[in-house]
Amino acid sequence: MEYKYIIASIVYSMIGIFILGISFWVFEKVTPENIWNEIIEKQNIALAVVSAAFMIAIALIISSAIHS
Repeated sequence: MEYKYIIASIVYSMIGIFILGISFWVFEKVTPENIWNEIIEKQNIALAVVSAAFMIAIALIISSAIHS
């Protein structure tokens, strides 16, 4: 087994997680309310679903960009 593929996979995973975190941070800043406060304290299920859909969509875009 070649270690360069394992190392490349780890590096690309870290880059993807970093980009996902940055994009969610931007999403947090664009929305008018604090997402965490709305979801946890006010039990806003709709915002939780939208946030999850956003993260899944960005993750799919990142994974397809890395795979190509």
